[in-house]
Amino acid sequence: MTKFKSLAMATALFAVSPWALANPTTYDIDIPGMHAAINFKVNHLGFSWLTGRFDTFEGYFIHDETNPANEKVEVRIDTRSVNSNHGERDEHLRSDDFLNVERFPEAKFVSTSVTNQPDGTKLIKGDFTLNGVTKPIEIVAKKIGEGTDPWGGHRAGFEGRAEFKMADFNFKMDLGPTSSTVYLDLHVEGIKRD
Repeated sequence: MTKFKSLAMATALFAVSPWALANPTTYDIDIPGMHAAINFKVNHLGFSWLTGRFDTFEGYFIHDETNPANEKVEVRIDTRSVNSNHGERDEHLRSDDFLNVERFPEAKFVSTSVTNQPDGTKLIKGDFTLNGVTKPIEIVAKKIGEGTDPWGGHRAGFEGRAEFKMADFNFKMDLGPTSSTVYLDLHVEGIKRD
């Protein structure tokens, strides 16, 4: 085999390797309420669901179609923006019985790993800080779509699910076993950074 052929084969092999194709792209999360949402629900004493959202948050994610080891998510939430469509209840949620927003006005999620699952979802593990406590949680995420928007920008969108126990984050109010878990419903659309 000639040196030229050896070089050509090596180049071809490198060209199809995942490392060569890796293209981590950073996206800023779009305006909350327009194309991004952090929703939650808690079972209300076994009778129904209390639902709500956080109206103010910001963050970014890094997406790499070929190598999830390059992927990352970071989100900061203004806990004072909690909104359950009931003013009196929202004041209670902001109190030290729950979110304790005077002392801890920000919650934060920072991913520590992202792995692709056989069913096509992504398992995002990370540290969640809420009410002054940091604990690991997991988000199961699914890509909705990616491409060029009508204004020439590039967007990617995901949905995700997560849950945590209120007691793990030192919530004082105990509403009983049926209401101990908070379920998160996440919808994130990102705009590619220039």
